[in-house]
Amino acid sequence: MNNRKKVMLITGASGGIGRATVQLFSEKGWSVIGVDRQEFGNDFPKDGLFIRSDISDPRDIEFIYTKTQEYSDFLDVVINNAAVQIAKPILEISSEEWDQTMASNLRSVFLGVKLAHPLLKAAGGGAIVNVSSVHAVATSANISAYAASKGGLLALTRAMAIEFAPDNIRVNAILPGAVDTPMLRESMKRGLFGESSIQQRLDNLASKTVNGRVGTPREIAQAIYFLADETQSSFMTGQPLVVDGGATARLSTE
Repeated sequence: MNNRKKVMLITGASGGIGRATVQLFSEKGWSVIGVDRQEFGNDFPKDGLFIRSDISDPRDIEFIYTKTQEYSDFLDVVINNAAVQIAKPILEISSEEWDQTMASNLRSVFLGVKLAHPLLKAAGGGAIVNVSSVHAVATSANISAYAASKGGLLALTRAMAIEFAPDNIRVNAILPGAVDTPMLRESMKRGLFGESSIQQRLDNLASKTVNGRVGTPREIAQAIYFLADETQSSFMTGQPLVVDGGATARLSTE
């Protein structure tokens, strides 16, 4: 059993962090199940399974886990990475936009882990990694729904860690800061920041970190792998891991 190939499932597989995570786990010899609303393309691991599906729909989540069970009798790791982001002032967000954010970013995790749980138990235990955000602990204007969903995901992480511990399932969250992904670049196009070009906006964002740069998807993938890998993080559960270049370490008044 210990020599068998490990199996992971990741939502949001086609995005920046998702793609880097798929690649890293595949390089490490894992079987990869990827889920996304968008196609991944021809470079998805050949021995893996890609499921095009929308996790904001409970029926799609059931479909995802039906296809997963056809592919494998167990899961070693589930990475809840998919998310949507709406950039509007609180007073302008509609109830439909709020609900869509919560359905994609928070309810999908609640529903998905209920279906993943027996597959993780079948592996003798494993890990769940929830991709939260620094917006769970320190946020900005015009991103309230996203921040609330990511804060809720952090609380859900703690609750799952407590309830799933008897089944040898660890649950942790990673809180990325500014990472050069399509989602970040799209947010800059929407005018979240004041500079005149995307590169200037990236440079301004980089200056707000202690490291003086934005992160790469590969760096977040490596942190996800750390939380997923039993040999590296076996005594961690219910914890947030902030990976933000030191951005939240610095006082805003400095």
